[in-house]
This record gives sequence, C-alpha cells and structure tokens, in this order.
Amino acid sequence: MGLYKGIISPLVTPLAGRDNLDREGFECLIERVIAGGVHGLFVLGTTGEAQSLSYGLRREIIRLACKITRGRIPVFVGITDTSSVETVKLAEIAHTEGADALVLTAPYYFPAGQTELSAYIKDMVPRLRLPLMLYNFPGMTKIWFEIETLKYLADLEGIVGIKDSSGDITYYKEICKLKKLRPDWSIFIGPEALMPLSLDIGGDGGVSGGANVYPKLFVDCYNAKIAGDTVRVEKLSNKIEEFQEIYTVGKYASKYIKATKCCLSVLGVCDDYMEQPFHRFRPEHRAMIEEMLQRFSIEG
Repeated sequence: MGLYKGIISPLVTPLAGRDNLDREGFECLIERVIAGGVHGLFVLGTTGEAQSLSYGLRREIIRLACKITRGRIPVFVGITDTSSVETVKLAEIAHTEGADALVLTAPYYFPAGQTELSAYIKDMVPRLRLPLMLYNFPGMTKIWFEIETLKYLADLEGIVGIKDSSGDITYYKEICKLKKLRPDWSIFIGPEALMPLSLDIGGDGGVSGGANVYPKLFVDCYNAKIAGDTVRVEKLSNKIEEFQEIYTVGKYASKYIKATKCCLSVLGVCDDYMEQPFHRFRPEHRAMIEEMLQRFSIEG
C-alpha cells in the first residue's frame, strides 16, 4: 500500500493582481477542499500556474498553505524549475514550513535524454529533505519518464510515487506494475475523468483539478469505488464526466486553468485573475461557465 492515497486537490493560485496573492481567497479555497474531504492538497503544480509565478510568490504560497492547513491533511509542494539550484531552494522552504512531500517533473524547455533525466533525479533526491513524488507530464515537459528509467530510479528510497498526467492508460498500467519493485509507491492519475478506471488498474487515487470546485464529488466517487458500490460509482462518474464540459470553453491550453478559476470566481471562492502571459476568461466565456454551473447542481 502506498504512503499516500485518495483525492489530492491541485490548487489553483488565487491572485489579486500581478505577483499579488489573493490571501483571503487562498484560505477560503483551502478550507473548501478540506471541508470537501480531500486527502491532500498540492500547491505550485500545473493548475497552480507555478512556472508563471515569481520565486517570492512561490515561497509565500508554500508558507501560507502549510500555515492554513495546520497538518490536517498532507501538503504536496511542486518544486519544478529550469534551475536545479532554485528547485532545491523551494524544497528547503517546503521542509522548513512543514510540508509533507515534494513533486517534481522532468526539466522542461530543452528536453533531456533518459540518461540525463535519470542522472538528474538520482543527483536531486539526496539533496531533498522531504519525500519526492515524480510527475510525468510529457504534454508540458516534452519527455516521458520512461518505464525503464522508473525501474532504474526505483532503488531510490526518497522517491515515494508517481503522478501521471499523460492520459495514456497503457503507460499507466505499466507504472502500476512497478509496485512489484516498490509496493510502498503511491501512484496517482492526473486526468480526473480517468480516476475511477485508474483504481481498477491498481492506482492509489487522483490529483483532480475539478476537486478545487467540487471536492466532495471526487472524494465521494473515490470512496464509493473503494467500498465497491458500483451503482454509486457509475452515478458519480457520470457527474464527473458532465463536469468536463467546463474544459470545452476557450481555445488555448490555458483554458483548463481558466475554467477552474472562473468556476471558483462564479462561486465566490476566490478571484480568477491569472498571471501573465495568461488572462481570465472574457465576459462571453464567463457567461458560458455561469450557465454550465447553473445546470450542474451538486453540493460542493
């Protein structure tokens, strides 16, 4: 059994303006997902616009997230950066402030080879004072954590699992087979609609962006799946599929974050300002989200 399991909410970063955290909204969001029963929260991930944020703001987010959470659920901190030095600095802040684990993708921009990637992770792990979860997201980083690379890295005790956002179920099945080497690994899926299926394959849960908006929906679906309540799983899975309609609004890759932030703004949780180069939805797109949420009636 993996160390971590369940629904992890990859938090958006509520902003009140450029390089300005919406602190009240951030606290409201954290309390919302905790009240919804999530099993952990993840700051400074893809959904959190981490790579668009200044180092000062990232440090503030880590400190505030740990302070607000007060140990009630695990806090995962994304430490990915193009600079390994800055990655370690973020990891140190996370350790000092009381976070529980770190999350790291493959270095992005100029793709590394698998030999380079293996060496990078093998060098990084001893420099980190918290458990590390690897994050496979080739759509953003341009490279995969190939299965042979993961087998090689399985010898590193500091690695405690993998989050896979590739959307490739065949690959996900191969990751789950790695539990033969590391039964203590936690394996999470990113695409939220695949979460129920991922549990059948042998995964431990989902890092579900929609849990920002309706945390209880995803938690209830996970709990029903674990309990073997197939009727309830089908009903809740259909609701999760229905919720995916919000991601059809807009045309850029940033629409996934925009839609999530827009939902939270419409629901009065936090501001939907986005850091450059992105921007919040235009009024016509916001109106579409409002209409969808009116039709999508469920307790958050």
